[in-house]
Amino acid sequence: MHITEGELPPRNPRLIPGHQIVGEVVAGEGVAKGSRVGVSWLGGVDGTCTYCRRGMENLCDAPTFTGYSVDGGYSEYALARADFCFPIPAALDDLHAAPLLCAGIIGFRAIRVAGVEKGDRVGLFGFGASAHLTIRVLGAWGCEVYVSSRRESHRKLAESLGAKWVGKETDRPPVQIDRALTFAPSGDVVIAALASLRKGGVVAINAIHLDRMPQFDYDKLLWGERQIRSVTNMTRANARDFLNLAAEIKLTAKVTSFPLTRVNEALAAVKNDAIDGAAVVVP
Repeated sequence: MHITEGELPPRNPRLIPGHQIVGEVVAGEGVAKGSRVGVSWLGGVDGTCTYCRRGMENLCDAPTFTGYSVDGGYSEYALARADFCFPIPAALDDLHAAPLLCAGIIGFRAIRVAGVEKGDRVGLFGFGASAHLTIRVLGAWGCEVYVSSRRESHRKLAESLGAKWVGKETDRPPVQIDRALTFAPSGDVVIAALASLRKGGVVAINAIHLDRMPQFDYDKLLWGERQIRSVTNMTRANARDFLNLAAEIKLTAKVTSFPLTRVNEALAAVKNDAIDGAAVVVP
């Protein structure tokens, strides 16, 4: 949505969007024809910059982004780098694997960036496509999950997926939380997460774009070695680890599917927050 709505600087006005792709390999050197693979947001890195050499390819100086700098998956065929195609475990079907390739992987990375440990109290602020997968991972790790969301249907979904507490976006969890993950592209949500955090806790901002970052009271909200961290892209190791974990814990996304001919309807539904879970476009 950030791309189609122009919230990110345009790279190519004639670009085919779509960055969570599942399909079968039909051609390419060094790949097995017919193998089932997934392509995520990070479609390539230069491998030579300072960040790549230090094992931080998610911060590459010259990355390629699927559906943003190169054509994406809203098509019958897509072109992708073989080394950025990830084998899809047999336990995951195509329809439910697709949302894992960005929403799932980036939620998993947010967990890592926040430093979540098993049994932690974790707050999820916003509950869309990524958060509804993240809560399943946290549940598998024995975490207590507290969810704030503006939509009643999202709150009900969170409750059904095991949230210990659910509240409106203006409500504060009844306990101080160890880690917070924010999913809404709103700076106000970041402040709400900070206000719920214990000393020494971490807020991980799982958003590629924020509307703004409001001024806040350092003494009340950040002092006490609280931290704010941003989540930027993902690594191939993140993708492989998460897909294997998803198969292990039998992670299933809640999806609404649309045929390729109705892709604009799918985008409108996501824009208007009319879907619980994830939208998937099927050729």
